[in-house]
Amino acid sequence: MALAEEKAESQVGIPQPVYDIPDGGLQAWGAILGGWLISFCTFGYASSFGIYQDYYVLAGASTSSNISWIGSLQLFFLFFLGLPAGRLFDAGYFRALTLGGSVLYLFCLFMLSLADPTKYYQIILAQGIGMGIGGGLMLVPALSLQGHYWKRRRGMALGLVLTGSGCGGIIYPIMLNHLFNGSTGFHWGVRASAFLTLGLLVLAQFVMRTRLPSAKDRPPQPKPNILAIFTDPPFAFSLFGGFMVVWGLFMPYFYLQLWVNLHGLSSTLAFYTIAILNAASIFGRIIPNMLADRFGQFNVVVPVSAITGALVFVMFASTTTGAVIVFTILYGFFSGSYIALVPSTLAIMAKDTNEIGVRIGLGYFATSFAMLTGTPIDGALLGHGLILNWSKPIVFSGVVIIAGAGFLAVGRHLFVRVKGTQWT
Repeated sequence: MALAEEKAESQVGIPQPVYDIPDGGLQAWGAILGGWLISFCTFGYASSFGIYQDYYVLAGASTSSNISWIGSLQLFFLFFLGLPAGRLFDAGYFRALTLGGSVLYLFCLFMLSLADPTKYYQIILAQGIGMGIGGGLMLVPALSLQGHYWKRRRGMALGLVLTGSGCGGIIYPIMLNHLFNGSTGFHWGVRASAFLTLGLLVLAQFVMRTRLPSAKDRPPQPKPNILAIFTDPPFAFSLFGGFMVVWGLFMPYFYLQLWVNLHGLSSTLAFYTIAILNAASIFGRIIPNMLADRFGQFNVVVPVSAITGALVFVMFASTTTGAVIVFTILYGFFSGSYIALVPSTLAIMAKDTNEIGVRIGLGYFATSFAMLTGTPIDGALLGHGLILNWSKPIVFSGVVIIAGAGFLAVGRHLFVRVKGTQWT
């Protein structure tokens, strides 16, 4: 007992190193580029699942609800692993996470190219579980790395990184649509996207460098108190609000192409809807984040999430070509804004840089369950067969997003009281 107390006292007395945040420089921009590439290949690919949803439904793999579980599982693991990946990142295992995640992700993507698209178990193992886990090991470390290089312009940096998912959501859907519906077919179409992903992830490994020493070379570090973070009132309300928003956020990403096809609109329009949605999200991931650096993350994320929820109801009127295009652009912009604002909103509640990874990871971990269940609920509400009930998933998604915006507003109010400033 005496030895334990002496050891604890000695560790308390060890001065903890203070690491400066450069807010620029070649390595800082390399971190943004590497994070952008990882975001492109992981979140960008996952947000393109609407192409696979449409293909698998028409191929007869299963019902629309069952198939949506594949994309939901991929998104779930992408964010569920945020907590362990964030803690390992904070402990100094950045390179092991990104390299191991890249290998697993690429292996499963090539396995998907060998799968039979009518065999449900094959595609859910490769695409839903394998690619989700591989991507989850990479995404949060790539986002958390920005906190070691950027402070004053952290929102801008995270927004730029997450534009990668928007760009991936443009390139992959157009590429896959052309290949699936052309002479190439499903197998070589997936394989072509895998070779593109391979090149980009290799490049990402070369341009990213962590600034902090590895775990074994660091002095003893204080361990983040997960329970204290989780029960912190501003963080808890924000976490629950984020869960509600994400619960309904991805319904158009999964079902918009099917909506256009089943409403008798142009097949060319259906072909490009997911790409247009993600293209609009690129601007949404830059402009609001720049505003958030000036006016405060909460002051931007609350109205953005409320507008996103209201826009879901606009789908009821999106039955013409012009209306679909307007809805797609607006929803892409504001939903992309919300996605990009989440990491910086979580990061501002961290007590120091050692908590950034775990805060972002814990937030992503909690919202992963919303990603897992949201779109399958939409699919179940939609039904299957010749007659689909679109009003149920639209109302469900819109209501839960607006409710989430309300909880985020409560989290902002509590955080303002703690910080004693209005610009948060």
